[in-house]
Amino acid sequence: MSNLIKNELTKIFKKKSIYIILFITLAFVILSNFMYKYFYNNVNYSYYSESYVEEARRKIKELDPEKPSDTQLYIEYKTVVDIYDMMKQYKDDDWQVQIIASNVGNYIQERNTYLYGTEKNEEQAKKLDEKIKELQEKLNNGDWKYFANEELKNAEEKVKMLEDEKNKTEDKQRLEELNNELAVAKIDLNVAKYRIDENIKYGNDYMNKALNNYQQNSYIVEQINNSNDELTYEQKKEYNESLEASQISKYIIENHVDVEKPNDLRGVLSRFFNEYGLFIIVIVIMIAGTIVSEEFNKGTIKLLLVKPYSRRKILLAKFITVLIMIIFTIIITIAMQLIVGGIIFGFDSLKIPVVVYDFSKNMIQEINVFTYLGTQIISILPSVILLSTLSFALSTIFTNSPLAIALPLLGYMGAAVINQLAIQYNIQFLKYFVTLNWDFTQYLYGNLPLMEGLTPEFSGIICIIYMLIMLIPTFVIFKKKNIKNI
Repeated sequence: MSNLIKNELTKIFKKKSIYIILFITLAFVILSNFMYKYFYNNVNYSYYSESYVEEARRKIKELDPEKPSDTQLYIEYKTVVDIYDMMKQYKDDDWQVQIIASNVGNYIQERNTYLYGTEKNEEQAKKLDEKIKELQEKLNNGDWKYFANEELKNAEEKVKMLEDEKNKTEDKQRLEELNNELAVAKIDLNVAKYRIDENIKYGNDYMNKALNNYQQNSYIVEQINNSNDELTYEQKKEYNESLEASQISKYIIENHVDVEKPNDLRGVLSRFFNEYGLFIIVIVIMIAGTIVSEEFNKGTIKLLLVKPYSRRKILLAKFITVLIMIIFTIIITIAMQLIVGGIIFGFDSLKIPVVVYDFSKNMIQEINVFTYLGTQIISILPSVILLSTLSFALSTIFTNSPLAIALPLLGYMGAAVINQLAIQYNIQFLKYFVTLNWDFTQYLYGNLPLMEGLTPEFSGIICIIYMLIMLIPTFVIFKKKNIKNI
């Protein structure tokens, strides 16, 4: 058996096509890492496009604020221009731009309302103008903590106001509304405290993104928690996704570590199959789809069958060779990413753990990147093996290489559509279809599976059944094949 396997491996590595595909994969790895390194962070954070502002300037000249039908539009366009002009004093990614949009802009709009609105009030407009100048001085001095403390003060006042109202309210419906409002206000208060306690300057860096993600996902968690209705399966999944996102964001905030950074060696490795899965599938399907059919097409099958081995052993050796090539392809692609990614990004990011939320333990788990990668590969391996087996079966039964390669590739690309239909329309009988079961990453860390009712044991049985359905006829047909006319 070992000699047969060695012979099959030798034949594979004598083919030029395998090296061409590996070279293309290497080229893609280099290009992918290069793009992540030099283009991923090129983001424009402008709140208004220049074309929109120019349009606003033109409208201001055309509109008459004294004309009641034009007043509101004039105020809106004038506010856009004033905010934009203040923003342009800073760079697009400066923290001041964010504060102008979220804080100072409100004062500018209020001032313009008193200046040009139907109920003019020059005294109020003057006070607001002084306030805007005071805030701009804070911005110019880089005093971000002033705005953070104001945010904290406003959040504390809102929580106190809602708690006072709650203590005085007896109406059940209003109490329910107050509980919801209070939950949101407390999240805002936590965010304001985090900004000051963790010294998070306003901006667009990973800490601010983590703060925003923590805030938005915590809203969803609280909203679902406070729902009186029985949760659907989709709501449970949404709850889990939001809880995980909020807890990982909280980890980032408290540890000052960007565990979600996508553009470094660790980030790419943690998404290894998403990045390179298609290349791995193509390589193994091409091998599996030609390993038997080429023997028939070239007539070499006669030379193989005259050897002192049973047909069963010969076919088994070929199938084992396919499985070995799956492992080889994954390892060589990982090696490519490690070398190329290490050269482009450096290896320091490998010290940072992958962080996941373990629902079975209700806690954050820190996992070494290689342990995480190994777990992901083992969980995805059934899908690769089943697609390879399908290609191998078609190659053996029909001795047609194009068919044996094309159908599994179509199946791989169509799997996402089938899964989406099953989930969206809750088509229960589709849970017996292999594509919903062959990805075991859905069960990792206590996550809810794609469809209600799926379990690791059920998916394992389904995968084995499909495997046997493909392999048994393959071995039976190969044993009975007539090779006299080949």
